Order: sequence, then C-alpha cells, then structure tokens
Amino acid sequence: MGLFSRRSIEEPEEEVAEEAAATGPGPFDVADVPDLGGRIDLGALRIPPRPGMQVRVELDRATRKPVSLTLTDGASALQLQVYAAPRSSSLWDEIRPELARSVTDRSGTCDEVPGVFGRELLARMPVTTQGGTGLRAVRFVGIDGPRWMIRGAFSGRAALDTEAAAPLEEVLRDVVVVRGPHARPPREVLVLTLPGTTPAPEEAPSDDPLGILRRGPEITEIR
Repeated sequence: MGLFSRRSIEEPEEEVAEEAAATGPGPFDVADVPDLGGRIDLGALRIPPRPGMQVRVELDRATRKPVSLTLTDGASALQLQVYAAPRSSSLWDEIRPELARSVTDRSGTCDEVPGVFGRELLARMPVTTQGGTGLRAVRFVGIDGPRWMIRGAFSGRAALDTEAAAPLEEVLRDVVVVRGPHARPPREVLVLTLPGTTPAPEEAPSDDPLGILRRGPEITEIR
C-alpha cells in the first residue's frame, strides 16, 4: 500500500477506564466498551473473531482506501461499512429510500420490512451467471450510533435464511465503532486500516459515499 501515515485513533486510556461497560446488544461505540478484548483492530471497526469466519477488507475503487469489509461464514456473507452521521437524526432513515431507489434503478426489486435491527430492505438484484440471468437477494440493515451509522448487507444464505444469518447477526451485535474525534460531514465513509498499519492521510470524500453496490478488490484475508 505505502500510503499509510501514523495517527492514533484510540481513546485516551484514562478516559476509557472511566466509562461503564456497555450493556445490551451492539454494535457499540468505543466510548462504551472499556475493554476491546480480542476484537480484530481494523481502525474504524473492531471485529470479534469467530472460528471458521473469514474477514476480507476491500478497497474503494476511486480512492484506493480500505472502506468496507466482508465477513464470510460458510455460504453466508455480511459486508459492513461505517459512516459519519448527524448527532440528532437517523442517517439510516435518510438513506434507506435512496438505497431502495438505487436498487430499482438497476432493474431490481426492493421491499422495506421489519427486522431484528429495525427497518430493513430486502433487495433482489439481477445477476448474470453461467446458466443465464437470475436474481440475487441482499438484505440491507442500518444501525445508528453516536455520530456514526453502520450499514450491513447480508448475502448468500443469510439474505433469506434466518438460521443461516444468526451467526453473522451475533458478530454484528458485538462490533465496536471507533469514529474518532474529528468533525466529519454526514455520509463520509470512515476509512478502515489493515492489522499492523495506520490510517492513510484524509482525502476529499468520494462522489459515491454510500457505495451502494460497489465493491473494491480484496487486499487481505484474516482468519
């Protein structure tokens, strides 16, 4: 990569120690989790490892920065991205209709349904396979936190099978977000880092900050 510069994104130790332990299901803000335990440090996201789960970090095609990750559990996958969000309103409520329109503009279908994380979108998008064309199901969820929002996209068996989705849902509930103290415009993607590296210098946000269906090339896999 060769683009990373050193910048601390950890909360000061003395401040973290004063916080009470998080209660209830997450995802959590780093201010609410005094002990990150064995979570994988990917910068803006700290991911709990699970036996057999693969973690793949992906690049934004325009900026070449790692901005999303995919967790794979057997025939199921969960892609995660985290964004800066307003203090006083729900970013997920704001972008959900935009996401639905983006799917239908690509000749797919999209239904808004209640789910375990609140209002969700169940999309079916046309894909080309060796046998011809078909529809690929993707289940989009959004969770608003303090000045951040996580967007998850369940695919494979997890898109439609609640039993198959359960292990990845459990992982999502145990994710910790490290937004950082800097002022950021709503919808700006929070950049990830690879284990053992530090964040790249900040650049202007992408002209497609939601990255609705975009996926960059793989750059690492963590077991």
